[in-house]
Amino acid sequence: MISADEIVALQDRMTVAWHAMPDARSESSPVGPPAEAGGGQRAAEVWLEQVANQHRANFDLWHIEDEARAPGATDAEVAQVKRRVDKTNQLRNDLAEKLDRTVAGYLDSLGLPNLAAPLHSEPPGLIIDRLSILALKIYHTREEAERVVAPRGHAERNRQRLAILEEQRADLAGCLDALWRETLSGTRRFKLYRQLKMYNDPSLNPAIYGKATARQGR
Repeated sequence: MISADEIVALQDRMTVAWHAMPDARSESSPVGPPAEAGGGQRAAEVWLEQVANQHRANFDLWHIEDEARAPGATDAEVAQVKRRVDKTNQLRNDLAEKLDRTVAGYLDSLGLPNLAAPLHSEPPGLIIDRLSILALKIYHTREEAERVVAPRGHAERNRQRLAILEEQRADLAGCLDALWRETLSGTRRFKLYRQLKMYNDPSLNPAIYGKATARQGR
């Protein structure tokens, strides 16, 4: 169900493909159909679709945030970007959580995880989210390292950064594979950790419900 090499390769492949599209910086619809609509698809195909969808949310978030940092962006433009950031970040977290629910369902069919095993600090979905962000950092750092028109020393600095990022990703991918092996063998377990974001919920964010209450009291 989980192969770190497959996940990393997919994230890299999709990052290159999306950047090659004319509208790469526009938010997209999901990459593939949701797991519930898989029909006769193999479980691995559905799983990789979910991984790609989660990575797309990070891809969109990266480029939306860049818009707010553009020189000359007006206050109104920054405010509009902030709303898009909140919406896309919520999607990113929801899709990471969906990855963990899919994995948990698969493990449940095997009678796993072993509840007596030591608990890992984070579930696979959060690790895959971190791999997704590293894929984007690696792509853009490589782009900077290969930039033709750049200040002196720029390419070398980014080559050094690229080596660090690639080492970090290799380490993290190895940790994901190890967690999966140990979970299947019953020597380690993880929990589904809900993100429970509050900022988009009008019943939980006082900046939203407080203003609504104030208007009603007028």
